Amino acid sequence: MDYVMRSVRAEEWLLARQLRLDALQDPAAPVAFLDSCEAAVARPDAFWQDRTAAAAEGGDVRQFVAESPEGEWVGTVTVLIERPEDDVRFGEPAEVNQGHLVGVFVRPEARGAGVADALFRVAVDWAWSLSAPRLERVRLYVHENNPRAAAFYRRFGFVPSGQRTPVPGPGERREWELEYVIERG
Repeated sequence: MDYVMRSVRAEEWLLARQLRLDALQDPAAPVAFLDSCEAAVARPDAFWQDRTAAAAEGGDVRQFVAESPEGEWVGTVTVLIERPEDDVRFGEPAEVNQGHLVGVFVRPEARGAGVADALFRVAVDWAWSLSAPRLERVRLYVHENNPRAAAFYRRFGFVPSGQRTPVPGPGERREWELEYVIERG
């Protein structure tokens, strides 16, 4: 595999925006993301600049990308740092200092080449490398109707915690996001 896994840089906001828009157009997007392409397209440049800068600086957010030898971004994952005292972004409140993986996407042409594994490895390794705060676990949520993603997460070492949270939005039929975790070990 000739892909490079690295953190985004603040000045790469246009690339980060395009990768997100591409992810939101993927056939799996309705069960993979709590966002829509229409909403993302409508966001101003300042939103994308701020979002990318925050993910590049690595405070409580770090975005990683997989870059091809030609410089194309073919995948991404973002780690959010969550503490028990923080406001809840999504799901259950953090009981311990933890990482939360979000925004997982690999372009179809790069799937099956080890890109997702490499992205997860760099993201989880980064989470474990933090000393302040020291993270006790990393979690993510997967839609109940996304078995392909759930199978990958289990293969990587994540296990269902038994927690679930409703998918935001209207509707009579309630759908669920299932929490998966990997403990520091």
